[in-house]
Amino acid sequence: MTSISADPRPLRTADLGTLVIMSWSRETPDGDVPFLLACSLGDGEGGPEAVPAAVEGLLSRSGLAVGGDTVLDATVLTGLPIGLLVVPGAAALTMPGVNAQFVPTPQWRAAVDRRGYACLIFATRPWSGGEPGDGEAVAAFANHADTLSSAAQVVLPVRSLRG
Repeated sequence: MTSISADPRPLRTADLGTLVIMSWSRETPDGDVPFLLACSLGDGEGGPEAVPAAVEGLLSRSGLAVGGDTVLDATVLTGLPIGLLVVPGAAALTMPGVNAQFVPTPQWRAAVDRRGYACLIFATRPWSGGEPGDGEAVAAFANHADTLSSAAQVVLPVRSLRG
């Protein structure tokens, strides 16, 4: 589920198409690390060819650069307009123009609870095949050199609702 909100600066949301968020965790010697992959399905008005420019525009509005080996650590930055809200059974990635809600895997939720952050890979490259929910397909896409070299990568602190 994704909703696009109004913003005074023009953004060609029709070229974004369907934006999907996929969660998974990777096992490391220090415990599981939670990851999020955000990408377009390439089904917008301009087709897959229009996705990179549309996503880059969306990311630049949030102060994110794409490409390179840079991983932005939002756990130590203030004022970055990107948030990750996690509640029991659901989570939401928010940034200017986007409020993307998703149902995380139990393993991802456990890793987020332990670490207090998740690693976001926001791909400018459209999803290239396979079922978006298939773990192997997600890992292959997210770890592909073409995806990583043209993505924004951010370590996002987790927020939760306090009762």
